[in-house]
Amino acid sequence: MPLVSTGELVSAAVADGRGVAAFNVITLEHAEAIAAGAESTGVPAILQISENAVRFRGGRLSAIAAAAAATARSSSARLALHLDHVVSPDLLRTADGEGFSSVMFDASKLPYGKNVEATAEAVRWGHERGIWVEAELGKVGGKEGEAPLDAHTPGVRTDPAEAAAYVAATGVDALAVAVGSSHAMTERTATLDHGLIARLRDAVPVPLVLHGSSGVPDDEIRAAVAAGMVKINVGTALNTALTAAVRDHLSANPQVVDPRKYLGPGRTAMTNTVATFMRLFLAA
Repeated sequence: MPLVSTGELVSAAVADGRGVAAFNVITLEHAEAIAAGAESTGVPAILQISENAVRFRGGRLSAIAAAAAATARSSSARLALHLDHVVSPDLLRTADGEGFSSVMFDASKLPYGKNVEATAEAVRWGHERGIWVEAELGKVGGKEGEAPLDAHTPGVRTDPAEAAAYVAATGVDALAVAVGSSHAMTERTATLDHGLIARLRDAVPVPLVLHGSSGVPDDEIRAAVAAGMVKINVGTALNTALTAAVRDHLSANPQVVDPRKYLGPGRTAMTNTVATFMRLFLAA
């Protein structure tokens, strides 16, 4: 099936009052697992490649983007391709022509005024090319290379009034907000501020994005979607499933050297994780 656009999937989710899952791709097996999970549940999904994943590939986007796009096009599921957590303006500009319908430009480390300036420029560039742009306001901790950040620290969470001003000033198509989750969590123990989610939903005219959803329990995700979250990002949960399956297989079969023998179970574990999240969004 041809790639669909992120904007189309998010708009449909808004109209239906549900969430749409965006899963991070690091290896080809990640992309295959996301497609298989979407096919098994009949639910659309977004495949997203982060700047960190591109850095792992030696800074070369084309190969992993082509693999993810080809996997999506060969699937019967409705899948979109998204470039995630882009900090580098140079990487942002490579999104055009690689199959990406959307990009998350992350200037959240910058002071507010610089964040607005950089993001508005990214939005201008993206909209000229028909690319949907997501941005972040607030501090969602757990990003690679950053010191640990407690999601409950005062001043970390996104302020609704500031969010409204930010969206108006930048023209972004979606806003990732800090409401209690954190990146790279391996245990699902996060507690979200659902009242804040509802206030943010009422304050801004664009869909809200939840980063760090791997650490959020099922009931919390359901409540977050009900309160106004739309795009739900999942990354670490896939890596946890992959690593556990590979570790188990190699522990039980230490003589194995053929990577297909352990990557196969790893891919299956990721597929099951994707399907579990998909069913959660259907229920939500």
